[in-house]
Amino acid sequence: MGFPVVGVVGGGQLARMMAGPAIGLGLTLRVLARDAADSAALVVPDVDIGAEDDLAALRRFALACDVLTFDHEHVPTVHLRALEADGVVVRPGPDALEHAQDKLLMRRRLSALGIPGPRWAEVRAAADVAAFGAEVGWPLVLKRPRGGYDGKGVRLVDDADGAADWLAGGDPVLAEERVGFARELAVLVARSPHGQAAVWPVVETVQVDGVCREVVAPAPVAEDHALAAQQVALRIAEGLGVTGVMAVEMFDTAGGVLVNELAMRPHNSGHWTIEGSRTSQFEQHLRAVLDLPLGDTRMTAPHVAMSNVLGGSIEDMYSGYLHCLAHDPGVRIHMYGKQVRPGRKVGHVTTLGEDAGDVRERARHAAAFLRGDPDEPAE
Repeated sequence: MGFPVVGVVGGGQLARMMAGPAIGLGLTLRVLARDAADSAALVVPDVDIGAEDDLAALRRFALACDVLTFDHEHVPTVHLRALEADGVVVRPGPDALEHAQDKLLMRRRLSALGIPGPRWAEVRAAADVAAFGAEVGWPLVLKRPRGGYDGKGVRLVDDADGAADWLAGGDPVLAEERVGFARELAVLVARSPHGQAAVWPVVETVQVDGVCREVVAPAPVAEDHALAAQQVALRIAEGLGVTGVMAVEMFDTAGGVLVNELAMRPHNSGHWTIEGSRTSQFEQHLRAVLDLPLGDTRMTAPHVAMSNVLGGSIEDMYSGYLHCLAHDPGVRIHMYGKQVRPGRKVGHVTTLGEDAGDVRERARHAAAFLRGDPDEPAE
């Protein structure tokens, strides 16, 4: 029929949640998964088994795709450049994607673009850490440039000795000032190859032990801060040449918004858009990488809340699922087909309504019940 085939590298829940929008757009979705039991491989018919760091597997997978995109940022950029040299369309391209893979590279580039962020330094020795701490104050936030997520690869240190083990190998570490903030924010933006861009309302994200617990849309922030956050996200997308969806995580401070980190793909902070926006982040990502006109990002209700379902004491969540649907017919539950492990993201729930407090409480109750903590108090 001439409709394009989109290849997604990675078989996690983000690829899984692209399946429905792909059907709605009349597209074919292919997935490169490490295992046939991966989240997306359970629901997408066209699955190739292979690793994202195996160039031969990537080349084989790309042969049947019109465009290649990602479920995560872990594909080596050297492989992506080899694919582009082969004529494969890769979106986002490696020149953009590497800024989501390397936090030091990201900080250098955002600073060059004049994007507001915490004060930072590249440190290689204890003396560097001590000097930066003396300049901006203690404690410092240390980040490994590559590989960290959900609080991993991030450390708070009170003195230079706290960085000793990370510096022992001689690799550089990103040091940032610890920012005092009122709340954490996220802005989702989508950009197409010909430069069309669309941005969603700013959301508040609530982190517990380094893991996102809930997302609230729209964020309860001053209008000028929300507008500034959206403008910053659009500037970054254009400045880095992003194609597809990008999440910009920020701090809301008394002096304005500061950029924390980037994710160059659909993101946990945007799961609320499946029901809460006229165009979900997953449909928008597919539109963007194919250079289709971008969709409407307006909300479908005045308030939306999303709570992550984390693995807890109950391995079989189906009875809890039935309870939640019966208790609150308006709740929307998305399970990822993952084996339950304590603390693992295995699904999310979304609620919509007229009252911000009500939608948050409903989402919290459903997520807590599913993980086996129905009496968990509100945050």
